[in-house]
Amino acid sequence: MTQSHPTDRDLARLEWARAATGDDRLELVRASFDAGFRSYWRGATTAADGAASGTVIVMDSPPELEDARPWLRMREILLAGGVRVPEVRAQDLEHGFLLLEDLGRDTYLQVIDENNADALFDDAFTELLKIQALPCPDDLPPYDEAFLARELRLFDEWFLGRHLGIELSCEDLEQLDLAYRRILDNVLAQTQIFVHRDFMPRNLMPVPGGVAVIDFQGALRGPIAYDPISLFRDAFLSWPEARVEAWLARYHARATAAGIPLPEFARFRRDADFAGLQRHIKILGLFARLHHRDGKPKYLADAPRFLGYLDVVLSRYPELAPLADIVERYVRPALTAADPA
Repeated sequence: MTQSHPTDRDLARLEWARAATGDDRLELVRASFDAGFRSYWRGATTAADGAASGTVIVMDSPPELEDARPWLRMREILLAGGVRVPEVRAQDLEHGFLLLEDLGRDTYLQVIDENNADALFDDAFTELLKIQALPCPDDLPPYDEAFLARELRLFDEWFLGRHLGIELSCEDLEQLDLAYRRILDNVLAQTQIFVHRDFMPRNLMPVPGGVAVIDFQGALRGPIAYDPISLFRDAFLSWPEARVEAWLARYHARATAAGIPLPEFARFRRDADFAGLQRHIKILGLFARLHHRDGKPKYLADAPRFLGYLDVVLSRYPELAPLADIVERYVRPALTAADPA
């Protein structure tokens, strides 16, 4: 265990894991930390003779905080479409425990570099195209205007308001509303397909023969350019714009050949920018909320990365000048003051 005084939840998790594996010597250590209420724990199993026999992962998803059933349902949908997802070996939904195969300690985020990125992203395209080819279940919720707009407003409330202490004037709010309207008009006009909604290096695991996809429980029916741009304009890793352009072109060629209903590349490039912009604005708000509401400050260290993404996109589209003005007057001075280097 990782704590000197285990909680009741720690004890229940360990007891269940030992019963599920049939190994009463199993111990668990924290395998990963993330922004939600779900946690992951790694255990090394032993054979009857005491020899090590492998490792497993326990997903702890407290039912009152984060129901595991949406994760399980999305896993079944993805698995049926040929997507590589974690194997489930045991489950207890009443208490929120799942026993999963151990896909390894490293995600793409830990192993990717400038030399292997082309090959790793090509493997990621293979899984993404399977996801995008999935038929959307009738009850798959839409990534609709209300949902998208609610996410954008996290930026106003939590990043500008709570984090930077900025009280926007009526004129400022009108500017933001205009920019948001133009972003939403683009995103909603895109072909709507099955969207993972967090298809980024931290949610891809290199495995023998390719890549496994994780953290898919938030999938929705949404804009076709959302997942591709999420892969390259990541919350925790940035790439030169020339490489992003080349990867988007490579994805577009493969997707078009696979029958994914993309527009011609110039239109797709614009759609990716607008979908990415909605995501970047949302994430700034989410990171600020994680800090101020949930006591998780580490995510805000990546806020300057998103200012860089905003700079790239806003400079391309004069119709987004109202948002660019807000960024220049409020966001850039605050982030520059916080990090003069």
